[in-house]
Amino acid sequence: MRPERRAEAGRRTQIIRTAALFTAPVVLLLLVLIAYPLLRVLWESVRFVNLVNPTVQGFAGLENFRTVLADDDFVPALENTAIWTALSVAGEYALGLASALALARNVRGRGVFRALIIVPWVIPIVVAGLTWTWMLTPEYGILNHWLVQAGVIRQPIAWLGQPATALFTVTLVNIWRSFPFYTISLLAALQAVPRELHEAAAVDGAGPMRRFRVITMPHIRTVSLTLILIHVIWTAINFDFIWVMTQGGPLDASETLPIMIYRYAMQQFDVGAACALASMMMGFMASIVFVQYYATRARPAA
Repeated sequence: MRPERRAEAGRRTQIIRTAALFTAPVVLLLLVLIAYPLLRVLWESVRFVNLVNPTVQGFAGLENFRTVLADDDFVPALENTAIWTALSVAGEYALGLASALALARNVRGRGVFRALIIVPWVIPIVVAGLTWTWMLTPEYGILNHWLVQAGVIRQPIAWLGQPATALFTVTLVNIWRSFPFYTISLLAALQAVPRELHEAAAVDGAGPMRRFRVITMPHIRTVSLTLILIHVIWTAINFDFIWVMTQGGPLDASETLPIMIYRYAMQQFDVGAACALASMMMGFMASIVFVQYYATRARPAA
């Protein structure tokens, strides 16, 4: 080997060693905080594990999955999770897009509005949940008082205490808290749309709705799909908001799959069933990611 090639190979080896040295802590952190817990959940999903009875152990195979699927609460919880996720993501996107379009206009004080609109999203979920619970209380809740005074309702309603309204009420509160994230993300995408395209389309006679459909939406499609994908996952696995406001009640009317996982693990102490249900949710979320990824890759080719 020539000296020049030998020196080049030595430099490449040194670069690789340096890169490995700097990335090793991150890789170790990911293994400890992500890979190990995920593998532990998958492992315990096929084993009998009980928090209070260590004698309950051994290989379970698919028994934990059968336990979950045979549970009478599984199908209602699955339906609640689908409703909670679909309505939340749809409402967040619609409200986020509308507010982003409003804040993208050159109006006086828009900097103040842009700063204020992020407030709901930065409030901790526990604080937001407890505050809304107090506001919705039929005895002293300010919202019930306002609705009665405005003549919208005749008497205070237990929004979180009735099976017919509990899940939808929590969903509305979740939309209120989460839509600012859509707003700031879509606002950044809107500001990247070339103004010349809108001006040229306006000269050609295209109205506002046609310009929005033909110019704006294609430019924010990638951001929109990414936001929707992320929030489908975030919302489907959300535990704390529903737990703080209703704990899955009343009569399991707002119980979702994460609440069901908590009940398995922390109330029934059946860690195996909890891990089995968590594994099922992880598989479903992973399938959504893969479908979206390959659909995105295939679209330019098509």
